[in-house]
Amino acid sequence: MSDHQHSELPPSPETQDANSQALSEALRSSFVIVKFAMAVLVVVILASGIFTVGPQEKAIILRFGKPVGDGPQMLLGAGLHWAFPQPIDEVVKIPITEIQKVSSSVGWYLTTPEMELAGTEPPAGPSLNPMFDGYVITADRNIIHTRATVSYHIDDPRTAIFNFAAGTNHTFNLAGISNAVQNAANNALVAAAAHFNVDDILTDRVAEFKDAVEQRVTGLVERGHLGVVVDQCVVQSVAPRQLKDVFAQVTSARQNREKLVTEAQGEQSRILGTASAQAFSITNAAETARNNFVQSVSSEADAFTQLLPKYESNPRLYAELELARTMSVVLTNVQDKIFLPQRADGKPRELRLMLNREPLQGRSGQ
Repeated sequence: MSDHQHSELPPSPETQDANSQALSEALRSSFVIVKFAMAVLVVVILASGIFTVGPQEKAIILRFGKPVGDGPQMLLGAGLHWAFPQPIDEVVKIPITEIQKVSSSVGWYLTTPEMELAGTEPPAGPSLNPMFDGYVITADRNIIHTRATVSYHIDDPRTAIFNFAAGTNHTFNLAGISNAVQNAANNALVAAAAHFNVDDILTDRVAEFKDAVEQRVTGLVERGHLGVVVDQCVVQSVAPRQLKDVFAQVTSARQNREKLVTEAQGEQSRILGTASAQAFSITNAAETARNNFVQSVSSEADAFTQLLPKYESNPRLYAELELARTMSVVLTNVQDKIFLPQRADGKPRELRLMLNREPLQGRSGQ
């Protein structure tokens, strides 16, 4: 038998068993590695579904585009939560207590945040440029600059999530809410300015104009079902920069007028106060005099009433007594007093007086 024929002999049974055992062990090791890899993959996939909701957030799980849970139960509060990974579940988070701010985009001239922080503004130019300078028209057909800064927070997360979920993955879009609130502020500024005169907006009825803008913004937000609540609306209004000097002169004249009116009202109050005090004093004096006169007349009437019976019983005697009493009062300081009562027969008495009385002589030696 040749060497070639000897090399083509089939392997022995011992060799076949060794090869099978090696292949089996290799396959077994591969299956172990695959199982371990699959277990690790499952753990990674499940762990990827863990998410955290912050203390100022709410979250909702969308499973194949539909919310998990009903009513308030679909909202997840702060803490750790789990959901299936995408594309099975989609987690949508939304801030609920953070105050958001947005400013109107109409009615104000072109400026930058850096300029506003520095307190500067771009040059006014010779005239208003509608391409860069926003404005509103007032009820008396004047032009002014005005803007509103609205502060709001999300009050109904479910409404906000479903109304402002963008794309097929329902990712919440906070910019959508900001744009909607900004549009409401723009609408409110233009509409409110059309019902107020320029002087009302700038000086006379500033608070009323601000309230009108805020009420309209709130109404538009509520009717739009944005799921937010307006906390504050700050309105700032200024005259066109091109007419700044003219408006300054008008403002100065108005201030002078108000000053004169205030001074006149103060003088009016002073005069009225003095006149009122004098009238009160005169009235009190007259009332006092009236009371004194009434009391005097009443006293005299009482005295007359008491003396009347005496007069009626003996009029002549009463008359002589009253005459004597009266004369004693009248002649209090008279040196000599001579009283001549009427004679019983009614005839007059004769009285002779020596008026050239000699002066009294002092005693001798004095």
